[in-house]
Amino acid sequence: MADVPLETRFAALTQISRAQHFAWREAVRRMFPNVDPAEVVNLMWEVTGEQTAAAYAKRLDPAKPLASQVAECIAWSSSCMGEDAVVEEKDGDVFVKHTDCPWFHWHRRLGLLAEDRPGCDRWFAATLSELGKRTGAALSFETLETLPEGGTCCRRRIHATPGREPPVA
Repeated sequence: MADVPLETRFAALTQISRAQHFAWREAVRRMFPNVDPAEVVNLMWEVTGEQTAAAYAKRLDPAKPLASQVAECIAWSSSCMGEDAVVEEKDGDVFVKHTDCPWFHWHRRLGLLAEDRPGCDRWFAATLSELGKRTGAALSFETLETLPEGGTCCRRRIHATPGREPPVA
């Protein structure tokens, strides 16, 4: 195994992690046939977002613009997971753009594409809500385009208003 390059092992590990997510989803579906697995998955993404925010909060510098930093955290962690993500800034707006995403491909291949965007939106909402609580800023996002809906990318605008309570969802 030592002769397998680290990049190859890491790529395999990220695919194994995604496979486990869908195996977990299937186990929930089988064990609890009266429960909507999509709602369980959405709750999982909310919990993941809350935990992600705790990690992101450690990286934020209060002296720098918050929206840009949050977008950079998202793009960085997305890239670490094998997603093609970048931050774009235009006319004072900050965007996170995913031009490709393994989650999208897994959802499409398994016939679960309807769960892709809602899961991402729940993750974004929970992450930004928790970061808002931790920073005292109102953080929100707007989904402008998504791969599952036929777009060329997933693009979300990140908003931050310092010193205000986070918006109620």
